[in-house]
Amino acid sequence: MPRPANRKKIVNKKLKKFVRFQSDLFKRVKPAWRFSHGIDSRIRRGFRGTRPKPNIGYGSDNSTKYLLPNHFYAYKIRSPKELEPLLMNNHKYCAVIGSTVGARKRKLILERASQLNVKVFNPTAKFRTEEHE
Repeated sequence: MPRPANRKKIVNKKLKKFVRFQSDLFKRVKPAWRFSHGIDSRIRRGFRGTRPKPNIGYGSDNSTKYLLPNHFYAYKIRSPKELEPLLMNNHKYCAVIGSTVGARKRKLILERASQLNVKVFNPTAKFRTEEHE
């Protein structure tokens, strides 16, 4: 199996979600983040002691942005023919088999990936054992 070219440590700066203002006070206000637009809003004005707002400082490092935990970039595959571009880029990209691909085509994709020495991120998805038949 190919090893990833970029082994830089992936740093996730923010693990907790940003919570919407007053979502803890009212049931009708869902916790999904919305920006405060009020003219006197403490949150919008960024006073001390208020909850954090998303800003550019929470962004990922550009060299590790979009990297999967196995240090490869994802490349979605829906047919065995789509594996060909990964032949030369197998140290940077790994194949991710689409969720709409059935078991028969999945098996073909996995065989072709092993021939091309391409890593597959989800090789065991949607496979059932046929013991009880």
